[in-house]
Amino acid sequence: MGKAEVVVITGATAGIGRATARRFGAERAKVALLARGEDRLQSTKEEIERAGGQAIAIPTDVADPAQIEAAAEQVEKELGPIDIWINNAMTAVFAPVWQMEPEEYKRVTEVTYLGQVYGALAALKRMRTRNKGKLVFVGSALAYRGIPLQSSYGASKHAIQGFVDSLRTELLHENSGIDLTMVQLSGFNTPQFSWVKSKLPNHPRPLGACFQPEVAAEGIFWAAHHKRRELMIGFPAVEAIYGNKLLPQYADWMLSRGGFEGQQTDQPVPADRPNNLWEPVPGNFGAHGIFEDEAKENSPQLALTTHRKQVVAVAGSLAALGLLIWKGRKALKL
Repeated sequence: MGKAEVVVITGATAGIGRATARRFGAERAKVALLARGEDRLQSTKEEIERAGGQAIAIPTDVADPAQIEAAAEQVEKELGPIDIWINNAMTAVFAPVWQMEPEEYKRVTEVTYLGQVYGALAALKRMRTRNKGKLVFVGSALAYRGIPLQSSYGASKHAIQGFVDSLRTELLHENSGIDLTMVQLSGFNTPQFSWVKSKLPNHPRPLGACFQPEVAAEGIFWAAHHKRRELMIGFPAVEAIYGNKLLPQYADWMLSRGGFEGQQTDQPVPADRPNNLWEPVPGNFGAHGIFEDEAKENSPQLALTTHRKQVVAVAGSLAALGLLIWKGRKALKL
């Protein structure tokens, strides 16, 4: 068995972050958990240790670059050189633009966009001295296609996309041994819909088909160990990204008709329910949200894209076999 990987995950204690932490724990990695909720930090740490990994829990607000830098320093002192840094932390506000407040845009941007920038800076400061390491940026189909009611979140994901493109070209320029991948997510059944700040009359929900967080965790784990510029996870992400490139006006029209109702259940929620925009909501929410009955446990699209060499090989073999059969039939007719 080789050296255990040292992995940093931001937003590590719920939803996709927690599922990803468990995935690395199952491979006996040394996992540093960065998040705000101290109760969830401890329960996630215990899960990883039960799975066979090692973990340290570091209370961190990713909107504060000093906290991220201090966390990175602690990780290298306690676990060793960082091999993989996964930027996953996010927050959002569900509301029409005209109901948003300037401080809400500022906070979402600081967590969801700048949190990934600060994480990259802390990781690069250490990885560049060794000329190796892996950065994974957790994005979304919303990095390419904005949707109604999520302008703060979508704009932040767009910003991450631009940052990653710039960073990639700079690393290529210096022939760096550091690799990076941005994963683009579909909708997932995570607790965020139960604690996100919302100004909608009914309970927020993922738009369209959604998946269990373990699907995203598997894709993130794969991306952390393979050289791939970008990895889309779930066919809805593929559909949204390429559909927007081909027919953006049609996407505008469709979202204007179905994007409002499609992001709400029929259950009302109180306007003053607790939210995690400024402070973590207490409780051990785990990885899954409330949409268990409809969330898909696997993604054929992800399986195909992570095994595309094998898919091409099989397709080539089938094409060759078809050609032989065709030639055989033609020869028999002669």
